[in-house]
Amino acid sequence: MSFRMRTATEADLSALYEMAKLTGGGFTNLPPDRDSLAAKLARSADALARTEETLGTDMIVLVLENMATGQVRGTCQLFTRVGQHWPFYSYRIGTLTQTSKELGRTFRADMLTLSTDLEGASEVGGLFLHPRERAGGLGMLLARSRYLFIRQHRARFADRVIAELRGVIDEAGGSPFWDGLAGRFFGMSFQEADEFNAINGNQFIADLMPKHPIYTAMLPESARAVISMPHPTGRAAMRMLENEGFTHDNYIDIFDGGPTMSASTDQIRSLAEAVTSRVAKIGTDGGEIRLASAGRLTAFKAAYAHVEDLGKGDVAIDEEGAALLDIKPGDSIVHAHR
Repeated sequence: MSFRMRTATEADLSALYEMAKLTGGGFTNLPPDRDSLAAKLARSADALARTEETLGTDMIVLVLENMATGQVRGTCQLFTRVGQHWPFYSYRIGTLTQTSKELGRTFRADMLTLSTDLEGASEVGGLFLHPRERAGGLGMLLARSRYLFIRQHRARFADRVIAELRGVIDEAGGSPFWDGLAGRFFGMSFQEADEFNAINGNQFIADLMPKHPIYTAMLPESARAVISMPHPTGRAAMRMLENEGFTHDNYIDIFDGGPTMSASTDQIRSLAEAVTSRVAKIGTDGGEIRLASAGRLTAFKAAYAHVEDLGKGDVAIDEEGAALLDIKPGDSIVHAHR
C-alpha cells in the first residue's frame, strides 16, 4: 500500500479545496472556501512550529497522501483544546420527571439544554476520505493516525477527547433538526448557517439562540427522529469511534443534531495499546501488518507496515513501510495492531 499520513502544508490547499467541494454540506471543519482552508493550514503550521510541550489552543491538519501518485486523497484534523477563543456549544439531552399524585401518573419529558460542558477538551474531526478511496482500510488509517499523533505529543492534548459526527442531512442539503429548532430563531437556512459558522465561528449562536431548555416533544417529528443520529456516511466512523472506546454521553451538535462522542484520552484503544520500538533492521519476510508512525511535528508520518518483533524492544520493518515512514535503522517507531 502506497498511502501514508503526514502533516499538511500550504501546498495542499488546492487538494483540500477540491475535497471540500465533495462533502455535501454540514462539514464545518472542511468548508469549500479557499480563504478558510488557507487559514487552517496557516494555523496548523504555527502549531507545528511551536516548541513548547504544553497544552495550547492548536489545530493540526493531517493529509492522506498516495506516494505513488503524489495525490492527497483524504484529511483529518486535531484540536488540542476547544472553547477557548469562543464558546464550544452543544445541546445536552436531559430528562425532567414529574409525578402527579392526583392523576396517579408520572410524566417524563426529554429536554435539550444549551451547554458548554465540553469546553477544554481536545477534539478529533474534519475527517474526509475521497469517495474513490473508501476501501482497503484507508478510512481506518485516517482516523487512527490521529491517536498516534496524540500519543507522540501527549503533553499538547487534554485528558478528554471528543468527536462530533455530522447529523442527518436531507437530499436538498437541509437539516431536519435545524429546520425544526434553530432555524426558527435565526431566519436562515441550514446551509447559510453552516457556511457562516465554518468561516466566522459560532458566536452568533450565543447572541441569538434561546437559553432556556427546549422540550423535544414540542419539535416536529422530523426533527425528533434525527436527534443523536449520524449521517448515513458517518455510521462507519461512529463504529470506529466506539471500537476506540468513545461513547455518546447525550451531547449533540447544535446545528444538525448529530452525536458528540467522547473518551478519556489515555483510554483510547489505539493510543493505549501502542508501543514504541527501535528499528533494528529494514526488510522482513514475516511480521504482521501494523499501524506505525514515526517522527514528531512536521516530520510525523503514519502508514501500514509489516513489523516483526525481534525481542528486547527491537523490530524489523519492511522496506516499503520504512520508505513511507522515512526511517532508517536506529530510528524509533510507535506501532499498534491493525
